[in-house]
Amino acid sequence: MMTPNQVIDYLKMRCKKNMRIAFYSALIIGILVHMPVLVGDFQNHDGLDSMYCDQNMITSGRWFLTVACGFSSYFSIPWLIGLLGIVYLGVTSALMTELLDLSDEVSIVLVSGLLVSFPALASTFSYVFTLDGYMLAMLLAVAGVWLTKRYSKGFIPGGICLGFSLGIYQAYLPFAMILCLYLSILVFVGEGQLKSKCLQIIKYLCMGIIGMAFYGSMLFILLKIQGKQLASYQGINGDGSSSVGITERLGCAFRDFAAFVLKGRVLANNVYSYIALGLLAAAAVIAFFYFCTKRKLWKKWELFVIMGVVIGFAPILFDYILVVTPRVTYHLLMRYHFVMLPVLALSLVSVMLKNEQSKCAVFAKWCAVAGVSVLVFNFAVTDNIAYSNLQKKYEKTYGYCMRLLDRIEQTPGYYPGIPIAMIGVVSDEQYPLTDLTGQVTDPMIGMNGDYLLYTGDNYEKFIRHFLGATLNVLEPEAMETIYYSDEYVNMDSFPGPDSVKIVDGIMYIKTENRAR
Repeated sequence: MMTPNQVIDYLKMRCKKNMRIAFYSALIIGILVHMPVLVGDFQNHDGLDSMYCDQNMITSGRWFLTVACGFSSYFSIPWLIGLLGIVYLGVTSALMTELLDLSDEVSIVLVSGLLVSFPALASTFSYVFTLDGYMLAMLLAVAGVWLTKRYSKGFIPGGICLGFSLGIYQAYLPFAMILCLYLSILVFVGEGQLKSKCLQIIKYLCMGIIGMAFYGSMLFILLKIQGKQLASYQGINGDGSSSVGITERLGCAFRDFAAFVLKGRVLANNVYSYIALGLLAAAAVIAFFYFCTKRKLWKKWELFVIMGVVIGFAPILFDYILVVTPRVTYHLLMRYHFVMLPVLALSLVSVMLKNEQSKCAVFAKWCAVAGVSVLVFNFAVTDNIAYSNLQKKYEKTYGYCMRLLDRIEQTPGYYPGIPIAMIGVVSDEQYPLTDLTGQVTDPMIGMNGDYLLYTGDNYEKFIRHFLGATLNVLEPEAMETIYYSDEYVNMDSFPGPDSVKIVDGIMYIKTENRAR
């Protein structure tokens, strides 16, 4: 039996230098980029409901999420959860370094930088109460591919890892799919017999089949045990999807892929990032043709046909959710895998120009390094703009709710527990929009806007957690009749003099824009 020190020495020996570089790079860059949200406690609108939450979301298909988030407790603790999530990302980066066969330190650091700075991660940080679970899901998805590639029968434990990843959050399946596709292409263009190449690709397919089967079986069993059914949220239960044909689904996936890459304002949101992407794309093209020319692959025309077809259908893997659930609201939180576009482009340059010293090769390497460096910096700036706005949203919401609570308590006839009817949105006539970050944060769900208030429940939760008062806000169903009543319609919007009043024992509070 080994001592603790011997275990550490063993791990150091087994863990390659490049993997250690990737891990520590991700850890350091991740903490530097996301420090504002780590040391703050700025919840988004969903976070108000999850100050303490057991994350039992089996009705959304996330049967393992409650376990994944349980390591950091079910309390929303940004520093602990965020640090744990970054550690998971560090391990993910280390595994991807080996998967992508990265050998030069600059590329390894830059890949780690892309993973921890991509704006989809910042959007996930705004849902910090579940961040560690989601990052574990991504780690498990990548680990499944790593096990499949490394070991002859690794597709079995790899499939189990993929199943657990899906049991946490299904949005990270594309990481595994895209990695498998990329590795399959490298297998085809590499040396070796056709039989061994086909066997390796079949292993990836088997890993995916085992993962899906394991995930589906566990979901079916646990739903039966708990006596629950899949929810209709985001089309998880399949309602309405059958009416959409496969042609329309595929067309939707291709259109969404093009729209997000070209106009999504995430991969590129200013002239510097567009230039950076151009440099990276040029470097990848040069590296590919340089590699093909040197290996004389241009003679194998069938290889180019196969690769053209595979790459042509790659958008389906990036937007597979739209193929499976065409009516889904596809927000940035679910698009983290788009970081693979610059990651794989850089990997292509690093692998195909490995040890090459010609002027063309060196030029391509410099283009790739310069492009990715600018992207990482731009992503980091974008993240911090979003965090700045998230803090301002909290501050403005705090000030607004302080004024509203004071008005509520000073209204004649008020008593603790009085039923309160309110909608939730904030009047932009009485309180004009002041957010300056819209061009940057609009695509980043959870980060954009001026306030954390969208429903009456948001008011109730914010005032309870941050102001220490309890309001008895009516359920939305009870508001339907009140909302269209003359008494409510003719009220002023808060802070107008007639914006809070008691009618038939119920306190009406009008916060929205609604013509008198």
